[in-house]
Amino acid sequence: MFYYVLKYAVLGPLLRLLFRPRIEGLDHIPAEGAAIVAGNHLSFSDHFLMPAMLKRRITFLAKAEYFTGPGIKGRLTAAFFHSIGQIPVDRSGKEAGAAAIREGLGVLAKGELLGIYPEGTRSHDGRLYKGKVGVAVMAIRAGVPVIPCAMVGTFEIQPPGQKVPSIRQVTIRFGEPLDFSRYAGMDNQKAAIRAVTDEIMYAILHLSGQEYVDEYAAKVKAAAAATGQRKAPRDARRGSARALRPKPGPGSGREGGEER
Repeated sequence: MFYYVLKYAVLGPLLRLLFRPRIEGLDHIPAEGAAIVAGNHLSFSDHFLMPAMLKRRITFLAKAEYFTGPGIKGRLTAAFFHSIGQIPVDRSGKEAGAAAIREGLGVLAKGELLGIYPEGTRSHDGRLYKGKVGVAVMAIRAGVPVIPCAMVGTFEIQPPGQKVPSIRQVTIRFGEPLDFSRYAGMDNQKAAIRAVTDEIMYAILHLSGQEYVDEYAAKVKAAAAATGQRKAPRDARRGSARALRPKPGPGSGREGGEER
């Protein structure tokens, strides 16, 4: 109940008034049935802007830190994320990843929309990073379409470290649903899930127009923090859109993609 009050009576109207979001491709979101919405992640504001613009409820896998913060602020943040139905995800290891997949599959099994950021963390410099394969595993196991989504302008309104977002227009783009039924039963094959993940990231890249980095965001972010740099080292920028070109899938003579 609180979710709908917040979305339609409080937060939704306020966000539309302040940021005047330009919404493109909203018709690509199915009116009913399970689907995954996979998007880039540029700002803390993404958690509110995109869900508020959808007609349907969407449940996100949110990092566990949002639910475990100390003090009054931490409790309020946890209560907020719980109230809007977000699921805490421990990102500390392989078993944690398996738990996140189980939670996500549970949402899809109920015929609902699941939101996920395949990069696994916010971009610290506005670029798009290599996707983690959990989104592919869920899409293949559940047999559901993946709708790519690009947030454009949210990094500028609230870059890392900025508490209060600046007021300016943003754009939210949804792409055509991606069908991965040709990979049915291949959710435990590294080449298959890597190919599916790369196809999803390529679709997001096409929508967002970001620069692509063919490394995991968390790794580059940690390296940048260790050297005191706001942006990643130059040698981490070797990725390009070519690294994400959709590869031939089953039936083409070879499986697309490989674990890198």
